[in-house]
Amino acid sequence: MSTAATSLDAAAAETLRRAVDALLSEQHPEGWWKGELESNVCIESEDLLLRKFLGVLDSPTLIATANWIRSKQLPDGGWTNFFGGPASLSASVEAYTALRLAGDAPDSAHMRNAREFICSAGGLECARVFTRLWLALFGQWRWEELPVLPPEMIFLPKWFPLNIYDFGCWARQTIVPLTIVGTIRPIRPLGFDLAELRTGAVPPERRPHARGSAVARIASLDAYLHRYHRRALRLLRERAMRRAERWIVAHQEADGCWGGIQPPWVYSVLALNLRGYGLDHPVLKRALNCIENFTIREGDMRRLECCQSPVWDTALAVVALADADVPGDHPAMLAAADWLLGEEVRVRGDWAVRRPRLAPGGWAFEFHNDNYPDLDDTAEVVLALRRVSHPDADRIDAAVGRAVAWTEGMQCADGGYAAFDVDNTRSLCGELPFCDFGEVIDPPSADVTAHVVEMLAALEGVTPVDSLRLRRAVDWLRKSQETDGSWFGRWGVNHLYGTGAAVPALVAAGLPTHDEGIRRAVGWLERIQQESGGWGEDLRSYEDDAWRGRGEPTASQTAWALLALLAAGEVGEPVRRGVDWLVRTCRADGTWDEPQFTGTGFPGDFYINYHLYRQVFPVMALGRYLSASAEGAGR
Repeated sequence: MSTAATSLDAAAAETLRRAVDALLSEQHPEGWWKGELESNVCIESEDLLLRKFLGVLDSPTLIATANWIRSKQLPDGGWTNFFGGPASLSASVEAYTALRLAGDAPDSAHMRNAREFICSAGGLECARVFTRLWLALFGQWRWEELPVLPPEMIFLPKWFPLNIYDFGCWARQTIVPLTIVGTIRPIRPLGFDLAELRTGAVPPERRPHARGSAVARIASLDAYLHRYHRRALRLLRERAMRRAERWIVAHQEADGCWGGIQPPWVYSVLALNLRGYGLDHPVLKRALNCIENFTIREGDMRRLECCQSPVWDTALAVVALADADVPGDHPAMLAAADWLLGEEVRVRGDWAVRRPRLAPGGWAFEFHNDNYPDLDDTAEVVLALRRVSHPDADRIDAAVGRAVAWTEGMQCADGGYAAFDVDNTRSLCGELPFCDFGEVIDPPSADVTAHVVEMLAALEGVTPVDSLRLRRAVDWLRKSQETDGSWFGRWGVNHLYGTGAAVPALVAAGLPTHDEGIRRAVGWLERIQQESGGWGEDLRSYEDDAWRGRGEPTASQTAWALLALLAAGEVGEPVRRGVDWLVRTCRADGTWDEPQFTGTGFPGDFYINYHLYRQVFPVMALGRYLSASAEGAGR
């Protein structure tokens, strides 16, 4: 081994030591890890509007939240959906409204700048439907000018187009309460008018469309639903709203939230309040109290997490520590395993609508989300549990066995795996004018399928695994490779995430490192490596291929590239340059700085900065690099 390589290995080992210490220090006494999930100011703006609607907005909350919103304003006057991104019209309209609520004068410099950006982007008429829905709650937009979602859709059988189970779980939980809100159409005083944000533009869903097109047909359906709303059968409508109300209450989680995510949570609170649930009703009381668990206060500012990821973060942390040679019986590993075992979902959720005979088993993303365990978390938790030397091996094996059986039973017809549901692929759902808030269905994705493949491959020969299902998933993954050699990342940004998941999975499943698909992936990663040695991809790659594999380097994305290259057997110059980048950018405390958002909620619309990604993935990459380097030196 050369002197330079020896020096890099020593530096990588020292960096890894500091990084492991930093990661271990972040473990909660109960055994879990949880990094902050940072999103955009729509979360805080809508929280203030919700509190205003319910009559519970207090001055300290308003002042501290407004301070946070102001701090995120861009020089051009708008607010963005992600760090480093362009201003978003909808986010800016909501932030402006929240600041008006806080008493900011329209003619103050920052509000004038905001108004100029909003009007230059089309005004509030061109904001997304959901933004205009919030405005309608306060009489700033006419309900009659919003698309209609009738509550009667709760009666549609699961085989009928546009039944609620045709929508992804996050959309389903949002749409059901909105059918109530959009039927009652309340208006409560806001205390000011937003006329200064109007430009007279035509909203997107009201613009003319080519005759006979799918969009035109959906527009015709919406026009019919508007007429039906005015003539709906009173008894049928009331029955529908009662059914929707019961569905909402039945889907509330133990901690008071819905799905552990913000949109269905706030709309469920609105819907139930409009159905007569007072703020002292146990359902709403739990829901409102739970918001405090998602609240972060720092100095004179207050912000909210859109979601929380303890199961995901804990599984990734365990895998990372194992890659760094932390013993499987280390107290931190045992505590994490015990906590994860306690989080196993053993009840039926919405997934059982299409898999009624499948026994439950698996894990969800959040502390409380028994209705929606997911394949991604389940796969990662199983991989983590197999790295722990637990004294109760039978307990581990039983949980893993249930998880494998449930996972295999959730395979889609084409061989791939989606996050939450099976064959949730009806694209018609996305054509509805109401559904402009991002992806509304849950088709199979390369990253989820890759994680499942990696899990099944790791267990084949140890735990009963259906090899045919595994081969079909491998075939699906190979067919989904892009022409440039990368894979699309549905839940992480973007092709770097997809490729960082797919290559290790395919190699684990037995694909040789000289396979043509693996070589094409390696070639793509080497071509896009930056001069600094790192890798980065901007979120705009979801909408513009020119950004694919391009962006400011980040610790998590550099680690994903290294994980793929190392799995492909690469230990040469590109890998060493990437490792050197991680070593050079690691801070003295063993952490990395990463303000960029590398997590995805809805491609093109909603993104997340997982604060623990900057730690767990570099630890994985450095650990695997040192292992590969040591193996190479021993040959």
